[in-house]
Amino acid sequence: MAEPVIRAFFDEPTNTVSYIVADPETKRAAFIDPVLDYDHNSGSVDTRSVEAMLKAADEADLSIIWTLETHAHADHLSGSPYVKAKTGARIGIGEHIKEVQKLFRPVFNATDLKTDGSDFDHLFVDGETFLVGNLSVEVMYTPGHTPADICYRIGGHVFVGDTLFMPDFGTARADFPGGDVRTLYRSIRTLLALPPETVLHMCHDYKAPGRDAYAWETTVGEQRDRNVHVKEGVTEDEFTALRTARDATLAAPRLLLPSIQVNMRAGKFPPAEANGVRYLTIPVKLKGGAELGV
Repeated sequence: MAEPVIRAFFDEPTNTVSYIVADPETKRAAFIDPVLDYDHNSGSVDTRSVEAMLKAADEADLSIIWTLETHAHADHLSGSPYVKAKTGARIGIGEHIKEVQKLFRPVFNATDLKTDGSDFDHLFVDGETFLVGNLSVEVMYTPGHTPADICYRIGGHVFVGDTLFMPDFGTARADFPGGDVRTLYRSIRTLLALPPETVLHMCHDYKAPGRDAYAWETTVGEQRDRNVHVKEGVTEDEFTALRTARDATLAAPRLLLPSIQVNMRAGKFPPAEANGVRYLTIPVKLKGGAELGV
């Protein structure tokens, strides 16, 4: 198998890294975690980030056959439907997206949402392999951050989604609905059991304290040696205590509510209302049983 050609695209507003992964022999390619640009203040969307990826693919004469999600992101909207509309690519995600849909359907009263994953074109199972041209892609189920996280392994490269960050920043949070810190630890240990030279491609970077440049590529060996949360020798109990304490200090992602209700629909917005406008829902919680008199 030829070495994949990999190009990263960094979206600074959401600190997200998206990827084009291409087979140099057949020119077939996949997008991983593409971003739809969303302005929270105005409620407007545009496609500049996806268009940049599509332009790069066109210039390289690539045929995009997959747009792959590592999970239902809570910090950016998915650009996969736009990629599909422009290229005919299939949208893939892990089969446990069904659990995420069942968790969040009542949160948003999303009566239109099917909870069988059928909004996506393909639901991957753990250990499944598929081809991008002549590149063999293996699916690794890595829950913990959410119940549905998966990684994509292509030879000596793994696209890890939100499971791991750069060694100086640590690991994903595990306090979202359906997340589990001990499950996250075990998923990370599965990744760190890979050969030390395996290259890990991050989905996010936030510049760890003392680091001035963004970074999103490391190795299994570097993670084992230096990850500030889960390096070699850190026990499950130690990680659980550290991660749980840290998660208790974290605010919800700024785009959590729009991201989840769009991404659980495979990147599509809720159906239009009678006036032809699509709306995103903001559940309101009144603390202490307060009454507003309205």
